[in-house]
Amino acid sequence: MNAGTEPDGAGGTGRPPLGRRDFVAGAGAGAAALFGATGAGPSTAHASTAHASTAHVAPAHTAPLAGAGGGVVEGNLPGFHALLRDGLRFPLAWGTSPVRDFRTWRRTARSKVEEHLLTERDGTPYDPSFDEAQREEADGYTRESVTLSLTRYERVRGLLLTPHGTGPFPAVLLLHDHGSRFDIGKEKLVRPWNDDVRLASAQAWADRCFGGRFVGDELARRGYAVLALDALGWGDRGPLLYEQQQALAANLLNLGSSLAGLMAREDVRAARFLAGLDRVDRRRVAALGFSMGAFRAWQTAALGDDVAAAASVCWMTGLKEVMVPGNNILRGQSAYHMLHPGLARHLDFPDVASIAAPRPMLFFHGGQDTLFPAEGVRVAYEKLRAVWRARHAGERLHTRVWPELGHVFTVPQQDEVFAWLDSVL
Repeated sequence: MNAGTEPDGAGGTGRPPLGRRDFVAGAGAGAAALFGATGAGPSTAHASTAHASTAHVAPAHTAPLAGAGGGVVEGNLPGFHALLRDGLRFPLAWGTSPVRDFRTWRRTARSKVEEHLLTERDGTPYDPSFDEAQREEADGYTRESVTLSLTRYERVRGLLLTPHGTGPFPAVLLLHDHGSRFDIGKEKLVRPWNDDVRLASAQAWADRCFGGRFVGDELARRGYAVLALDALGWGDRGPLLYEQQQALAANLLNLGSSLAGLMAREDVRAARFLAGLDRVDRRRVAALGFSMGAFRAWQTAALGDDVAAAASVCWMTGLKEVMVPGNNILRGQSAYHMLHPGLARHLDFPDVASIAAPRPMLFFHGGQDTLFPAEGVRVAYEKLRAVWRARHAGERLHTRVWPELGHVFTVPQQDEVFAWLDSVL
């Protein structure tokens, strides 16, 4: 599948399907999937997490760039955006930071990221409730619905799959994509049961993005316990409209919180819950995600210690290389799910992911993925490799570009990820 025919929001035209309450007609190419299954269209590249307003202003003595102007230019950028971009130095990055002891750097970098989440840690008891009426036996595993408190604000329902057998089992926290499709979240990765409407929507999504396969169910058949939950705005916690994302993010900021920070905290809490289940071997828990879920996977590994490995498919880039006219990150909306205000003054995306070193990490990129410029992927991969090599753990970092693929997670890619999980957990 090439970039021009990828799924919406993961999709061909970049326009969400018409006639659904959860999509905005006319969001068009701008509704492409920043973090979700893709966007394709001449001006849809992947929206990531940063925004020009979070950049570090260039020093006063910096000479203006040729052609730098005022006002607002293409892509919703200020005319002086190049000066802002060039002012980003990422001074806390490993190798740039004056801290030379890795463990000390790791603590310092993680603390800086947490500072910019704008959302406090939450130790609310999970108090899980398992719905026996929703329990169902499948081919080699059991399906369950579990409701728990990820924060003190809200109870969240998740889908939990457990292999048949005695356990304890290795486990995978599955983190769903964006895709500009909000009627389903966890169901993008775990096949819903007892809900024909969601099943139809989920199957269509699996067909578009995952070769028709439900990744979670396949993992459960292979002996992994699996947990998937909705991020705020998706599935049981939505449905959000595409055009409402920016307002939701602004309202959370006005309330002293952060949309991206809340998601980050919840994902770390979800990993800890999964690791703490009696049926799970807490030393063998991984995070796995596609698109926005890939961002969430490496972020969870960076911010928490309950994830022993993370696999991220189609989300890694250098910030400077992706902040260019025509890229989907410049459209706002979906970018807010990964925007930690001010963090770009200190760390780039691969710098944050590097906090997880030297744990095993996998990163895949599709060579035809228009959401991430090839140069941004190259820069990010080089940064990551340098950190893992510095930790004498280069073999624990697996990066691969699939030149023929776009913004998708195909069956061959899945099989390679599954084999990698078997080897590292």
